[in-house]
Amino acid sequence: MLDRIDQTRAEAGSDAAGLLSAESLEQFRVKYLARKGAIAELFEGLKAVPAGERPLVGKALNALRNDVQSLYDNARATLEAGRGEAAAVDVTLPGRGRYIGSTHLVTRTLEEFQRIFVSMGFNIVTGPEIESEYYNFEALNFPPDHPARDMQDTFFITKNVLLRTHTTPVQVRIMERQQPPVRAIMPGRVYRNEAVSPRALVQFHQVDGIYVDKGVTFAELKGTLVSFARQYYGSSIKYRFRASYFPFTEPSAEMDITCYLCGGKGCRVCKHTGWLEIVGSGMVHPKILQRVGYDTEKVTGYAFGFGVERTVLLRHDINDIRLLYENDVRFLRQF
Repeated sequence: MLDRIDQTRAEAGSDAAGLLSAESLEQFRVKYLARKGAIAELFEGLKAVPAGERPLVGKALNALRNDVQSLYDNARATLEAGRGEAAAVDVTLPGRGRYIGSTHLVTRTLEEFQRIFVSMGFNIVTGPEIESEYYNFEALNFPPDHPARDMQDTFFITKNVLLRTHTTPVQVRIMERQQPPVRAIMPGRVYRNEAVSPRALVQFHQVDGIYVDKGVTFAELKGTLVSFARQYYGSSIKYRFRASYFPFTEPSAEMDITCYLCGGKGCRVCKHTGWLEIVGSGMVHPKILQRVGYDTEKVTGYAFGFGVERTVLLRHDINDIRLLYENDVRFLRQF
């Protein structure tokens, strides 16, 4: 095998000396570097090499491939340089400006969320995107037959392993390894098996938050969310809290702010209510606190969760979530 490698290297060097046209360059590539070329055949023959000799032969094959690739790249560069010198250059044409990239709108929003909550005393904690069914559902008060599981269409990898449907499981992981006080936000990607539409994607981002300590109250939860909303959306916004339901909080509430388009008068975006929901929240369910070993007679806590892309749509008046991920520079440059 090593003799064949040396022979192929010599043949490629000889052929490379005659690469004087685009046609000959392509023939060289097909002969040596294509999927069915000479080097690929040698790699296929590696299977027949005794196990003890494979490391040495494999290293020689990799070196051969790199050498032949260099011969090809150098020949192509020489040909392209020759064509460039032969082409007429119009020095009167204006120069081409370089486009400077910027931070993506979703990333900027995540960074702003983190800045606001860190300023209020929250830590930043992340967790695995491939999660167990226990942490994603059961530990958050979703029994196996609980109808609330139907609220989230799930990508299962195996029977008990899945792509997390929310970042809330990180709350349980934090409390399992840390005694109160616990004060943290959990940003990250989540996945749901939903039909793609102007308002929904199968992958998006969430920021969950939790605060557990002695004597934590619902009033503190409201104060935290109001402070965030005023810092992020502006001090002039109006807000309200509505009773809601989440398996992992009791009582639960959703927070609305006045519609950014109509100023609360009612329009298509807010479904003519004048309000837009921005966050789900509530007091951490006592069963969850008990499951992680906390004494519910001594500690309480609150939790909340934001959909980041939804927040971006609301703040920047974007009517289709898919625009955020189509990599259209004309759209992204607006922000």
